Amino acid sequence: MDFSQVLAEKTEIILQKWVLEVRKDQHIESADDLSYTAIKNHLPDVIKAMVTVLSKSQGNDVKSIVVASWQHGVLRAEQGFDPGEIAREYHLLRTVIFETLETNLLQGTPTAIVRAMRLIDTVIDEAIARCFNSYFEERLRELQQLYNSLMLHNEELNRLVNANQDYLAQLAHELKSPLASIIGYSDLFLRQQRQQTRVNNNHVNVEHIERVLRNGRHLLRLINDILEISRYDAGKVQPEPELINVSELINNVLEMLEPLAKEKKLPIVINCELAPQQIFTDPVKLQQIITNLISNAIRYTESGSIDISCQVLDDQKWAIAVKDTGIGIAPENQTQIFDPYFRVGCQKSYVHGSTGLGLAIVARLVKLLQGEINLISEIGVGSIFSVTFPLQLKM
Repeated sequence: MDFSQVLAEKTEIILQKWVLEVRKDQHIESADDLSYTAIKNHLPDVIKAMVTVLSKSQGNDVKSIVVASWQHGVLRAEQGFDPGEIAREYHLLRTVIFETLETNLLQGTPTAIVRAMRLIDTVIDEAIARCFNSYFEERLRELQQLYNSLMLHNEELNRLVNANQDYLAQLAHELKSPLASIIGYSDLFLRQQRQQTRVNNNHVNVEHIERVLRNGRHLLRLINDILEISRYDAGKVQPEPELINVSELINNVLEMLEPLAKEKKLPIVINCELAPQQIFTDPVKLQQIITNLISNAIRYTESGSIDISCQVLDDQKWAIAVKDTGIGIAPENQTQIFDPYFRVGCQKSYVHGSTGLGLAIVARLVKLLQGEINLISEIGVGSIFSVTFPLQLKM
């Protein structure tokens, strides 16, 4: 039996099963927000190379394995995977391949079975090795760029703090811990690199890099949010309206956020049958508003459900509402919830990784799109954020 031909014929089945297993695996959290194509990545090329290795009539396509797995490592680094997640997805690939080919393998001779299994293991081991090499190099490159960028940000923040600008007291407090971690670990790692020409302990260095990049991404997200709010407040952001389909836009947002809800086992109930067919507004900013509201609902809800409703109100207005069964917001805090840096006093309400600027940005975007946002909330019951927009944005 030609196992290479069987593998070639079942490649698409293997990829579909593998992507499904990656999505289901709780140890690969970085894949939660990725599309099917983004998860699949360069794995088809790895399997194609595996087909040539198994074939007795074709030459071993070692170059394709090297190139495909190298590109896979670079892209996984860009997507934020950690080394454990990459090792896990290759383990799942090995399992899925053998399960899919099991019936066919059992039809071969013992010698053929052993040969096929050894060759498949060899290809996957080689792919893992190449993938980790490129992953590590991409992390080093990103670390150097991040280090240079954050040193410049640190100098600018020090200058602003010395200028005694009012809002920077709280901002400096938010930035202090991650920035200290970034600069400290980056300096440690870079000094190690200068002292030795070859990295002897990749595992320790990868842990340092991961810690630096995790804090760095949080810091840059916070800085970007601050800059975005500053641009809105300075009147430098203008809408770019066009005709769009609201239901299609909402479905796109839900497709992106569905893995987050599934992870917490939160059903999302949609009632958009009365949504307008077309509206004239800025699609990018509207999507940003809806994404923020739904992701917040998921983030602050541990059990229950998320309800999304959308309808036309009259010949000039339409509305969207996001309802959750989360922790809720006390009445005394509801007037401040859209202020930058405001956080509800209850420690339970704080979510790690939050910048405290999401709703402040939403409020400014709603105003930019000539809308109005309202909040109804009760502690322990949940919240309803409803936004009313014009069907036709006036320019």
